[in-house]
Amino acid sequence: MTRTAQNAKIKTLVLTGLFSALIFVFTAYIHVPTGAGYTHAGDGLIYLAASILPAPYAVASGVIGGALADGLSGYPVWIPATILIKAVTALFFSSKSDKVLTLRNILAIIPSLVVCVVGYSLYEGIFLSGGVNKAAIVAAFSQTPCYLIQVGASTVLFLVTAAAFDKSGLKKRI
Repeated sequence: MTRTAQNAKIKTLVLTGLFSALIFVFTAYIHVPTGAGYTHAGDGLIYLAASILPAPYAVASGVIGGALADGLSGYPVWIPATILIKAVTALFFSSKSDKVLTLRNILAIIPSLVVCVVGYSLYEGIFLSGGVNKAAIVAAFSQTPCYLIQVGASTVLFLVTAAAFDKSGLKKRI
């Protein structure tokens, strides 16, 4: 491996760690408790990481930051769902453009919303209730407004930060 390739790999690993830490902080400490857990804007940083980092690293940062937030915030029961949901969420975005804020990355918010709402609701309604129970699933979907707020706050964070990154040319320098 050449020195340049080695430096690029180190830079990518450092950015992955940085995004993992930011996702953790924005999820674990900047959140609003709800009946079943909490809502936060940490997903906005997953969107950002996935628009900057190659897919495997974006998935890693989303999973690490999200799972640590659940575990260290007193909600370890949600870790299995978070691992799957945050990994899938990161895959909707692309880092292949010179810009962060692309049409694909903006549109990626829509399937991210669906995966968040459906994924967490089904997890709560099936796995946390001990089996397939129609009433539990219906009750779990009552958390949908909280998930909508979570994705909304994350979208605002992502759009503002991505626009600033693009205006400053930060992605090209990374």
